[in-house]
Amino acid sequence: MNNLRICLVAFISLLLQACVQMPQTAEEFRKVVPGAMMTKTDTYQVNRPMSEVASTFERLAPKCLNVTVQTVSHSTTSFQNLVARYKATVVRTSERVELHVQQLYETGVLYPSKPPEGGVYLLVADAYAQSNQSARIQLYGPSMGYDALYRAIRGWASGENLGCPDMTTVP
Repeated sequence: MNNLRICLVAFISLLLQACVQMPQTAEEFRKVVPGAMMTKTDTYQVNRPMSEVASTFERLAPKCLNVTVQTVSHSTTSFQNLVARYKATVVRTSERVELHVQQLYETGVLYPSKPPEGGVYLLVADAYAQSNQSARIQLYGPSMGYDALYRAIRGWASGENLGCPDMTTVP
């Protein structure tokens, strides 16, 4: 797992260096994800009113995702100490409920340009009302390495699993 984490951090660093400007807002992030490498979008429906999805996001996202994670890895030739701070923001608009997850490496990663306030956008989840009893979830984020985070958001949206993800497994 440490090798995967090191490879992902190195790859993200290379991607960031190739970019002139990283997305500074959730809207910019939504626009670049569909055409970016190693990213994905996912859409699914939950049998739960959007107001309940929104309330769950507002209750659990700050509690579960506003965390700092330290990862230390070393081999005979290298040593790496990564400190990642995660920030979750929930925004209600008349059209949707948005969950933004940002990640800011406080040590171990050099950014080629100034990251947005709160960190680099890692994931955006939007919930739209489909009917009085269902909502459509649209996710934007990385295509690998973040399964625990995706599972948590799906569980929160559906109301089937209200636990927190293990953020130490997130690269």
